[in-house]
Amino acid sequence: MRYYIIALFVIGLDQFTKWLIVRNMELGESIKVIDDIFYITSHRNKGAAWGILEGQMWLFYIITIIVAAGIVYYMEKHAKGKPLFQISLSFILGGAIGNFIDRLVRKEVVDFLDTYIFTYDFPIFNIADSALTIGVALMFIQMMKESREEKEKLNEQN
Repeated sequence: MRYYIIALFVIGLDQFTKWLIVRNMELGESIKVIDDIFYITSHRNKGAAWGILEGQMWLFYIITIIVAAGIVYYMEKHAKGKPLFQISLSFILGGAIGNFIDRLVRKEVVDFLDTYIFTYDFPIFNIADSALTIGVALMFIQMMKESREEKEKLNEQN
């Protein structure tokens, strides 16, 4: 249950920050946080990452419903007793639902975290996108951990 609370926290934080942006900033408005590194910029995205598949909302609805159902299934059937795996799935679930809410309610995703990495203007993103990225990174760490444990187990048997 606590892992669903993490997902709910991600969704709440994501929706709250997006609400603040929509309510307090004009589209395209930017606030400098750290010069040449980090800005809060009001932006909208009608597609997926980097604006791909723009306007294909029906596809995003279907994919998100399937992904969310798959995550809940894995949390209940395969992630029990694996806290890192459960946390990773919680972040992915929260991020997926956060952006799903935007697509459903606004017909676009509110983005606002605007970063420059070594002068590269990274695409503007949001809390849900961050949660998805963190979740995937944690899942990768879990997979590496399981692979290492499996190799150690095989070495012990030989």
